[in-house]
Order: sequence, then structure tokens, then C-alpha cells
Amino acid sequence: MRFVDEAKILVRAGNGGHGCVSFRREKFIPRGGPDGGNGGDGGSVVLVADERLLSLYDFRVKVLYEAKNGQPGQGGQRNGKSGEDLEIGLPLGTLVFAQSPDGERLLTDLSEPGRRVTAAKGGRGGKGNEHFKSSTMRAPKFAQPGEAGEEFTLRLELKILADVGLIGLPNAGKSTFISRVSAARPKIADYPFTTLTPNLGVMTNEADAGKRLVMADIPGLIEGAHMGLGLGSRFLRHVERTRFLVHILSAEDLSDDAPWAGFEMTNEELRRFGPELAERRQIEVISKIDLLSPERLAALRSRARDEGRRIFFVCALNGEGMGELVSEIWRLRDAAERGNPVVSHGGGGNTAFLNEDFSDIGFAYTRE
Repeated sequence: MRFVDEAKILVRAGNGGHGCVSFRREKFIPRGGPDGGNGGDGGSVVLVADERLLSLYDFRVKVLYEAKNGQPGQGGQRNGKSGEDLEIGLPLGTLVFAQSPDGERLLTDLSEPGRRVTAAKGGRGGKGNEHFKSSTMRAPKFAQPGEAGEEFTLRLELKILADVGLIGLPNAGKSTFISRVSAARPKIADYPFTTLTPNLGVMTNEADAGKRLVMADIPGLIEGAHMGLGLGSRFLRHVERTRFLVHILSAEDLSDDAPWAGFEMTNEELRRFGPELAERRQIEVISKIDLLSPERLAALRSRARDEGRRIFFVCALNGEGMGELVSEIWRLRDAAERGNPVVSHGGGGNTAFLNEDFSDIGFAYTRE
């Protein structure tokens, strides 16, 4: 599925039906009074948060959405039928901005499943001439026209709602990680910026069929991302709605004198984009440890322990260290679900299980 996180559409509510000018004309009643019915109301355009949707791609293909017009009134005091409302399903996490010559305003934040918001209200139907009769006006020869429905240009902006956000420098191994723990199949290659749009994966636990976790692979961030470099500002906004972060740094990006510099650079971009993002709970991960010699890997683990940092050393390709990392992800997800503070189990220590496979932690793959 192609991921699209921004789109612009035009929504047009239905017009109200015109009121009817009519007089009762029957045998033996040649000069009956007014009996024109009212016009029906126009249909409204209603936005609905749909948790089954993951992308705004369809709104790049179709941009005009129109509700039905109300029907005009008829003689014999018959009112016109109201137009049907048009419901538009949008992914959870969609921000909707209404645009006007004066600028744009936030219309709604569809952050709750099933949330319904009227984006454009249908026009009111006009009154028929029967409505205007009185003791001084017994035969009104006019009726009220229906009102025009509202029309707006909407800008849709999707911020992913996910339990976990995978962040890190380009080519850190995030795509390989999400492909191993979910059914997501992102493009994977050995060069920077392979991932240009966020990928979503869903991970479930075989021990509890109702337990699932949504993971978002955020494209790699570079220095200056908070200012939009490398499309960074577009990608950083997806981080805002994740419960916690898995911060991945490739073993290829480790220097001898400052091995954790990659973590600090990305955290600084988070801090400059939004200070609260830098305070979000993180799990720090060094990936691609198969590229390190046993001596250097041991030295890095020892340094992390001495500095009080709990870092997970993993290789997604062969599964080394993945079991404990996935268990920690589930632990933080469960803590967040219960509303408990998401904190770490202390710091330091050897946190990798060598040559660990996936059979003992019980997760299954589901659709992307």
C-alpha cells in the first residue's frame, strides 16, 4: 500500500430545495388556497475517523466530494425529500484544516475512532407559499428559494497514531527491523534514504490473540531535520503521536571516541522540533552488530554499562539480541496501555542474548 500523508480536497454540501408555489385546484373548489410544499434540506458532508484506513492516497486521486441536493417542494403540501449526507472516512490521526482567503483554521483532529465532524452543512430548504398565507395575504404567489450548501477546501494532514516510532539516522536498519517483527515489507537497500515515506507494521502476540502493537518506521533524520532538511519536518510530525520511541543507530555509524554521537544528534533534532519529543521514553538500539568484531562489541557493551546506558545490541538479519528487545517493547507498550509511567528497568548491563531465536517470545505476523 502506498503511504500518503497529505492531501487537499473540495467538499460541497447539497443545496436546499426550492419551496413550491401552488394553489389547490379541484372539482367544486376552483379557488382553493395555497398548498405549495417546502423544499428538502441539502445533505451535509460528514467526516468520520476510520481506524481501518492507513493512508490519504485515495484523496490524491479523487478531490471533489459532493453531498446530494434537497428536492423541491410540490403542490398538495408535499415537501421535498432531503438530500442524503455524504460520509467521508479518514484515517485516525488526520488533522483537517479549512482554507479561506483569510488563511486556514483547524477544523478537527480525528484522533478518536468513530469521531464524526460536519465539514460542510447542507443548505436549508425553502418554504412553500402555503407557509406565507395569512389573514391579510390569502393567496401568496411566491415561495422561498433553497439556501446554498457550504463549500470548503480542506487540507488533510495525517499524523500516524502508533504505539512505537522507529527513529534514527538514514540506513540505520529500521526497515529491516520492522520487516522482521511485522508483516510490513518496506524497501530495503544499502544506501541512505531508502525509506522516503513512513511504513506501518502491526505486531501481535501469539500468547494473547487480542494483543497487538502498531509500529511506525519513520524515515531517517539528518542534521537540520527540524528546519525541513531532508523532508525532516514532515517526518518529525509523525513522532508526535507515538507512545514511545525505538532509537536505532547502525554499528557503521559508531566512532571510537564518541560512539553514541548519532543518538545525540537525532535527539537534538527532536528537541528543536518540539521539546516534549526529546523527553519521550526511548529504547536505544545498536543494529548490524554482525559487522563488529567480538572484541569491539564487548568493548561497546562495557562502555554502555559503565556510562549507565541501557543499550540493546542486535542484528535483525540473524535475530541476535532481538528477543530481549521485543520483550522490552511489549513491556513499555503494556505500561502505556495501563496508563503507568513508561520507565526503564534500571541502566547498564549486558542486554543482548547471543544467537537468540524468535521461538520463545511468541509473536506472529499480520498484515501491513
